[in-house]
Amino acid sequence: CADRHRRIGVIIDVHGHTTAPPELYSYNYSMLVNPSDGARPGPRISDERVEQAMATHLGQLAEVGTDIQLISPRPWGIPHAVRDEPLVLAMTRANNDLIARQVAMHPDVFRGVGGLPQSAGTSPANCVEELERCVTELGFVGCQINPDPAAGVEQAPPMGDEHWYPLYEKMVELDVPALVHTGSCRSPRENQSEHFITEESIAVLTLLRSNVFQDFPALKLVISHGGGSVPYQVGRFRAGRFGQMRRDAAVERFDTSLRRLYFDTVLYNRESIELLVRIVGADRTLFGTDRPATGTVVDPDTGRTLDDLKPVIEEIDWLSDEERQRIFEGNAKELYKLA
Repeated sequence: CADRHRRIGVIIDVHGHTTAPPELYSYNYSMLVNPSDGARPGPRISDERVEQAMATHLGQLAEVGTDIQLISPRPWGIPHAVRDEPLVLAMTRANNDLIARQVAMHPDVFRGVGGLPQSAGTSPANCVEELERCVTELGFVGCQINPDPAAGVEQAPPMGDEHWYPLYEKMVELDVPALVHTGSCRSPRENQSEHFITEESIAVLTLLRSNVFQDFPALKLVISHGGGSVPYQVGRFRAGRFGQMRRDAAVERFDTSLRRLYFDTVLYNRESIELLVRIVGADRTLFGTDRPATGTVVDPDTGRTLDDLKPVIEEIDWLSDEERQRIFEGNAKELYKLA
């Protein structure tokens, strides 16, 4: 693996989340208990405590050969379902400020991806100012969008809806991508992992049947967890699109639409990663692991953690060296404008 690692070049993981000290989450809890304190300054956390929180995280990246990881707030780290905009904004800024500190402490390893102060029932226009702060002041390379800030308990406008246009417009202006990543789940019908896959699938499908990419051709969206269920069900969506094409010659193939998006490899098994790359192409696939998180458990069949995905991709023998390089490094450098 060491020889292959040197030959491939830099390994860039586009899907990671901050490992924060407990003080950040104590601050969040205290804000929820005392919502009138929405304007309160962020938590005071020493550099030593920040380093202690990151130590295991950094060690785990080094263990699997990851050189650079893009980190964003944990999905449950910002309570988007709370209908209190000042409160959500304060917690979002606290998360983003901490990520900025972690990047500054380890600029060789981390790059920042900003959380957005999405609040259920409000316009994404409320996120524009914090997005601009993240990019222009904190030096972040992208943002993270929750396609369902209502956390599964009520209808939220799908990502193909013009509801999202103020945010898309600012993203294009700043030329930054977004990682589409669901947040917490309050629905009694599903757990958080199931909610991720459901909402990310809905995000893909509503985007691709909308006018979003006609209105914003330069919009850059990376869909988490390999696009949810979409690659697995692609035949069904192709069939639907073929029916539309018979009625309207201007309608494009589903696979053409699908390649307007990017996808990460947070799938935890070779078969699904192979299917993803075959469906969307190596040039639309970005290496991601979400390490350390759900997949940081040992697979008894391999003795490796499920999120140790570098050797999994290396073992896909039909990939060319150029395709591996694009997945591990090239696509991320181009999309996120990484030096």
